[in-house]
Amino acid sequence: MSTARSAQEAPPADTSPASAHANHPAAQGTHLDRSGKTRKGKVSYYGHKFYRKKMADGTPMDPQSDAAASKTLPIGTKARVTNLKNGSTAEVEIRDRGPYAGNRIVDVTPKTADKLGLKEDGTAPVEVKPVEVPQPDGSMKPGTGATDSAQKQ
Repeated sequence: MSTARSAQEAPPADTSPASAHANHPAAQGTHLDRSGKTRKGKVSYYGHKFYRKKMADGTPMDPQSDAAASKTLPIGTKARVTNLKNGSTAEVEIRDRGPYAGNRIVDVTPKTADKLGLKEDGTAPVEVKPVEVPQPDGSMKPGTGATDSAQKQ
């Protein structure tokens, strides 16, 4: 009897968190928005089960970091997220893909959720203003949030 795998057997599926995000149906064929334009939607935050799991950029999710997830902003985008209910603002870096629930446009870490005042409700309407958006040629494009940053200095 041969120990070789038959041609009909599929290789084991990659079940790592990063693979799960990359293979999620909502991540397939998603167009990356490199325009730098402001977007509005809902924010949520990473639950405890995601602590230390790999994000799309390969690093472990640190609940005390400024990491965030977006389905459409390129990995490496820096953005300003503003809670439209209370006016709280936080700076984030897109390092993961998601969220995959409802009309949410960004997931943030628990630390950022605290800054935005999300912990009680879990979600909130937000405005996401990209500050720097990576381009395919390796350059960085200033986004709508870059003008706000320059005015504050």
